[in-house]
Amino acid sequence: MRDVAILGIGHSKFGKRTDVNFLELGWEAIKEALEDSGVSQEKIDFVAVSNFGLWSSEPSPVAPLLEYAGLNPTEAIRVEAACASGSAAVKAAYMAVASGSADIALALGIEKMHESGTGDVVELLARIGNYFWEFENFGPTFVGYYALYANRYMHDFGAREEDLAKIAVKNHYYGFYNPKAQFRKKITLEDVMSSPYIAWPLKLYDCSPITDGSAAVILASEDIAKKYTDSPVWIKAIEGATATSNLSKRENFISIPSAIEAAKRAYKKAKIDLEKPYKYIDVAEVHDCFTIAEIIAYEDLGFAKRGEGFKLAREEQTYIGGSIPVNLSGGLKSKGHPIATTGVSMIVELTKQLLQRVEPERQAPINNGLALAHNVGGTGHYVFVSILSLEK
Repeated sequence: MRDVAILGIGHSKFGKRTDVNFLELGWEAIKEALEDSGVSQEKIDFVAVSNFGLWSSEPSPVAPLLEYAGLNPTEAIRVEAACASGSAAVKAAYMAVASGSADIALALGIEKMHESGTGDVVELLARIGNYFWEFENFGPTFVGYYALYANRYMHDFGAREEDLAKIAVKNHYYGFYNPKAQFRKKITLEDVMSSPYIAWPLKLYDCSPITDGSAAVILASEDIAKKYTDSPVWIKAIEGATATSNLSKRENFISIPSAIEAAKRAYKKAKIDLEKPYKYIDVAEVHDCFTIAEIIAYEDLGFAKRGEGFKLAREEQTYIGGSIPVNLSGGLKSKGHPIATTGVSMIVELTKQLLQRVEPERQAPINNGLALAHNVGGTGHYVFVSILSLEK
């Protein structure tokens, strides 16, 4: 297997993008990644597109995207792993390069969620769960699923609603400084606590929004990367795992077993200590679709012991200057969550962090040259954990 480098990155503005159509939105990220890498369209050997897309106008988006972006006749596929689709696309592009099937590959994540109404989007997201057993019989939405986790976690460990709220405050703080974020607005603890309940104990400000957006990364083999850049970012690991879609078959509602397994595999491949990974990682992007999800991620990834993740939030240890900075992009909560784009967006953000190319207010200190992305599909139906490095 060949070593794989990130050559270029691109990222659209996230939000309600009524100013562009679907194809224009995809080109926004592709064009930026091509310019960043110095690679021209004809040099791309393989394209992986992540798009959940049931809400948008293009039922089979890859062909029109390639045509619009001038990428024909490049080999291309579409991948789907719910909210982890973006990481699945990066994995597909990574494998194409690592295996020798391609020298340069492009991963694109794209969603135009606002082409459907809010009610339709909420229902389509709910169908990501176990459709016949849960959706048809009980009708939970995804905020309902994560409210189950929040209830159990608070009951078992004594966390409070204010601890969840502090996640939202942090992520909006950093999102304010991210020009690509959907919500560039700082909020207070009082703002979160006074927002309406959606599914107790989760309130409006505990939930990520409906988002349009695209993100792209261009990957290359080591010999090709040397021709284009003297500062590549390397993919040290991109490992996945799965868990049951039927929540009644889970052992508990305080952890996501697939996240634990994916993290173990990624740490092993990247040669990171399983006991204290936060000693190695400079900055992380984790899947905060709801505030409780970020707290559980702290524990699943080994940043905190089980039942103590909320203390990192309470003590503000995941701000810059704390034990491990998390979601300095604003996270899904403030940056936005265009479902199949999110995993690619995380890789874009962490590449910029490692190269110290983000706004100074949200730039993590880079000491070890390692960054982590944690991308969850559904309630852990699919999880990918990726480790990026400045060293090969």
